[in-house]
Amino acid sequence: MPQNREAVIRTVVPGSLTAFSTVISDNQQDCMSGKSGRSTVKFAESVALIAMMMSLAALSIDAMLPALPAIGRELGVLQENTNQLVISLLFLGMSAGQILYGPMSDSAGRKPAIYTGFGIFITGTLFCLFATSFTMMLSGRILQGVGAASTRIVSIAIVRDQYEGPKMARVMSFVMTIFILIPILAPALGQTMLNASGWRAIFGILLFLSLFTLAWFSLRQPETLSREKRIPFTIKRIVTAIREVLGIRQSLAYTIISGLVFGSFLGYLNSSQQILQIQYGLGEDFPLYFGILATAFGAATLLNSKLVMLFRMHSLVHHAMHALAVLSGLFLVAAMTQNGHPPLWAFLIYLLPVFLPSASCSETSTLWQWNHSGTLRVSGHRQSAPSRPSSRCQSVR
Repeated sequence: MPQNREAVIRTVVPGSLTAFSTVISDNQQDCMSGKSGRSTVKFAESVALIAMMMSLAALSIDAMLPALPAIGRELGVLQENTNQLVISLLFLGMSAGQILYGPMSDSAGRKPAIYTGFGIFITGTLFCLFATSFTMMLSGRILQGVGAASTRIVSIAIVRDQYEGPKMARVMSFVMTIFILIPILAPALGQTMLNASGWRAIFGILLFLSLFTLAWFSLRQPETLSREKRIPFTIKRIVTAIREVLGIRQSLAYTIISGLVFGSFLGYLNSSQQILQIQYGLGEDFPLYFGILATAFGAATLLNSKLVMLFRMHSLVHHAMHALAVLSGLFLVAAMTQNGHPPLWAFLIYLLPVFLPSASCSETSTLWQWNHSGTLRVSGHRQSAPSRPSSRCQSVR
């Protein structure tokens, strides 16, 4: 494995699965040769800006968790489970957006793609801030997701344009260190704003941060993709990329694995507020326990980044799937013996170790696709291949 790619793997795996949809390039020399449009922004500022842009999506999800009951009550939601749509529909928008921004950034440039995303995100945030019905709230969350996809996808492309080799790895390492802290701290921020000013204040904070970051990006970040390297946008390129990914049996299999594992994680994320805050009666201590579990997930992700360099990826995924099945089966039996309501300590003991095989399955599967979907690297697809299902997992961490 070339030193350059190994450095990228070591840092991208811990924190940003979405990065694989942008790091894949038709020309591997891009990461080894000089870059066009190098930024004049200082290194520390560049890292802070990229981290801020990538963190907006995670903050939009995790900060909202404590506010779900209040949103439902004010907007007339009858079934408490319906509140979960505030989280899941943002993922829906983000999934759709990831298909769009890669090709857009390759054809129009990185900055126009980011501007488009911020415009959509800010519009969605305004919808949510002034929502008078649950339908208006959900519409805003979809728009937020579509907009946030640009900062997730294009930010990695900007890093790739500006840096190479060890310096690129260093940037991603710093960015992901900051990024992993978001789900640990965001619920506490959301709870604080909820207690102080109500749930709309959370969207007010998101609006301020998005406007601030947009202004920062506009004033300080130059365009990093030169005109001669841009690729015309065509629907055919997107369709061809999808066909090529689905045409590789191993890639398709790992995509399914990643999607299933992410689906289970999304189920946990959607219901975490109800489980911890209501079923276990944690109340305002919910952010503390959620932060502990988020810390465990971050640690599992970092550990997986080490394991993937020591063991074969196929073997790692194989054993992780077995561990996930066994641990889940044991917890199911334990829950049944408690009439479906296991004690909190049992729930935490189950989740803490299960995060490692979950991280191994989703992230190692995506890494395998990156290393083996060779047609995407030689056929001229730079950003146009849509993100795998597993890549969306990092949006919540």
